[in-house]
Amino acid sequence: MKHAFVTGGSGFLGANLVEQLKADGWRVTAMHRKTSNTERLRNMGVELVEASLNDSDSLRSAIPDDVDALFHMAANTSMWRGGNAQQWKDNVEGAANIAKVAREKSVGRMIVTSSISAYGYHKDTITEESEKRADDPRHHYLYTKKREEIAVRKEIDKGLDAVFLNPCAIVGKFDTSSWAQTFFLIDKNQLPGVPPGWGSFCHAGAVARAHIEAVEKGRCGENYILAGTDASFLEFFGKIAELLHKPVPKRTTPAFVIQSIAWFSDVWSRVSGKEPVITPEKATLVTRRVVASSSKAERELGYQSEVTLDAMLCECRDWLVEQKLLEIK
Repeated sequence: MKHAFVTGGSGFLGANLVEQLKADGWRVTAMHRKTSNTERLRNMGVELVEASLNDSDSLRSAIPDDVDALFHMAANTSMWRGGNAQQWKDNVEGAANIAKVAREKSVGRMIVTSSISAYGYHKDTITEESEKRADDPRHHYLYTKKREEIAVRKEIDKGLDAVFLNPCAIVGKFDTSSWAQTFFLIDKNQLPGVPPGWGSFCHAGAVARAHIEAVEKGRCGENYILAGTDASFLEFFGKIAELLHKPVPKRTTPAFVIQSIAWFSDVWSRVSGKEPVITPEKATLVTRRVVASSSKAERELGYQSEVTLDAMLCECRDWLVEQKLLEIK
């Protein structure tokens, strides 16, 4: 029986991965923080171990000696400058720590869940050959995802076997904090506007499957972009509105309006100390065109990029309804 060690298993993508690993017959050990809700992992039959990415000794104790694959999915996805210091510790220092311990303990292979954000912003379609431009610390999440990869590559140079996966915007079941928030806003008629940006949307289940395939099929040190259906946010939000039987938005809010709101909100947050709903970092993300190609992952990992946007959003909605987090009237 193959043995997987997973960080971030209690999260959205992590739950999709663990579900598939267990269905494939893997033994799964999941690392969690003291404050994590582990009920779903327990119900999936996962072995749980408490540890911290910021504590190398706890990682050495947590990671078993017979691990075939270590899936590092844990990430701090904050897009507010108030969380930057902790985000650096979690994403960069944490990745460096677990990569070092993984090398020391000779895990079979480390699969790193990076992000399309590591490539920064491009006008053209992003591929693995594109320059990684995430070098502006004002866009801190992007900045840390590039440096997370750099930290792991230092351990690859010392003998670690690791592969990097770069998902785009992930949609699917087990989501309560990502695009699920858009469902909640539209359901409550609280959507402040539709941003003018574009994105590549990928299915959570397909992304999880690509992680498993990367254990055997991925090449050490390589990046694999996981994209999917390209769509504008107007189309994306419109489909959600249709699924909820709500009025479909007909136009976008100009980028300068969203950016202005974000700027004023950020100024106020310096007084209040509270994270605003829209930050300058979020405003930049949703007013840009971030689309990518997953041709390499399709070719080498068998990644299924053809899941339709309708199918992804229906899965997300149906799961939220099943969990009684959403009610369709």
